[in-house]
Amino acid sequence: MLQEDLPSISSSALAEALDRLPDWRRELALKFKHEQGRKECAFAYLLLCRALHEHFGLDEQPRFLLGEHGKPSLLGHADIHFNLSHCKQAIACVVATHPVGVDVESIGRGNAALMRHVLNEAELDLVLRSPAPEVEFTRLWTQKEAIVKLTGRGIDDDLKNLLVKYPDVKLSTQAFSEKGYVLTVAENG
Repeated sequence: MLQEDLPSISSSALAEALDRLPDWRRELALKFKHEQGRKECAFAYLLLCRALHEHFGLDEQPRFLLGEHGKPSLLGHADIHFNLSHCKQAIACVVATHPVGVDVESIGRGNAALMRHVLNEAELDLVLRSPAPEVEFTRLWTQKEAIVKLTGRGIDDDLKNLLVKYPDVKLSTQAFSEKGYVLTVAENG
């Protein structure tokens, strides 16, 4: 599931959303200094609630357990897997009966130093040869991040070779260039 146009959400809509959250999630959202962070936190949770209702018939407000590296799971529902991601433009939520990872990122956040740190030579060449290098970098970044979130192992020291290390992971990537973001979902193949 995807929710877009976060910047257009009004302060009053955010206040209504915060009122619908359980206390623990509202407190977490209110810890964000800026309204954008509060929106992302609140609406990501509400999107998860909607996805759980639509796909699994769950109506209770979900509570999370955190894995060793911070990957959340649903308390009382070990058979249901989910993952959330958000950026300035959109929130992504994926739910399934098997492990999943999702990443959504704004286009244009990559710089030369970051690219050299996270891309191997072939990937860097692909980005530099691309007619839209910022989109191509963001595509690769979201794929790597979605794999990290799928595995629940945390950031790998070898980000450059992450896509090579997980060749059996099924990646579904969409670039929404006109909206300013890229979305990737990762599942075991």
